[in-house]
Amino acid sequence: MNKFLILMLSVVVLTACKNNKQESTEVVEIQADFIYFDDAAVLKGNDFIYGVKLDDKAKELAEKVKPVKKDEFDMVAVTIKGTINPKQGDQEGWEEIVTIQEIISVSDKPSEADVKIQ
Repeated sequence: MNKFLILMLSVVVLTACKNNKQESTEVVEIQADFIYFDDAAVLKGNDFIYGVKLDDKAKELAEKVKPVKKDEFDMVAVTIKGTINPKQGDQEGWEEIVTIQEIISVSDKPSEADVKIQ
């Protein structure tokens, strides 16, 4: 009986811990530099880097940023509201993914590069 109880308890604990990453519903304001490519988008702040969920809002932001960029690798400062969630189990990319809810502002010039290669 004890072995059965330990086995059942182990199964319950393992299945309960399997997916403890819950989706956030808290909308936060984020100020960061944004860069977009066909298959990836990133928000880079002073002390964080988030992947961006590639949905209609990310594409809308990319269109707003496009006229500001001087070349395809320029990053542009933006302010957005969105939710931050951990990446899904087997996905590649950044550990945390932002889903954009609202675009607040887009800078009118590209951000200064952290490193310039000449």
